[in-house]
Amino acid sequence: MDDTGGMNMKVIVRSATAQDSALDEIGDLFNDYRAHYGHPGSSEATRRWLRDQLTERRLQLAVAVVGGRGAGFITTTVVPASQTLRTFWLIRDLYVSPEHRRSGVARALLQHVIEAARADGAHRLSLQTETANTAALRLYASAGFESVTGLQLLNLKLT
Repeated sequence: MDDTGGMNMKVIVRSATAQDSALDEIGDLFNDYRAHYGHPGSSEATRRWLRDQLTERRLQLAVAVVGGRGAGFITTTVVPASQTLRTFWLIRDLYVSPEHRRSGVARALLQHVIEAARADGAHRLSLQTETANTAALRLYASAGFESVTGLQLLNLKLT
């Protein structure tokens, strides 16, 4: 049994592409993620955007499958690290469907990306999350992520 009261099911994490046969299901998960943050839902627009990002190689995507169904996803982008003449990976999105939370899915997705970034020779792996997202902060800290001091996040709204 897992801590959600259900039977322990194996989490399979795999990379996905724009041609992935499960992209519609992944797109629906991505749409749920957007809705979680208050953005209006449109499954078709979300799937189209996600397919475009993957086709143009702006994003990399991995999906977690539990019992044959999509349970969550993680997206990353690879950024040139000019000072080290290498790259760093940036985790952009990590989402687990509510029924699969606290069952190891997020940890499996995160581990998949850590291993892929290491295998790619990345200099570092970075992410950002809200300071109030204590569950995510605990997960990231347990995986070895540390807060960065001496940097300030700045944004310029363009629209």
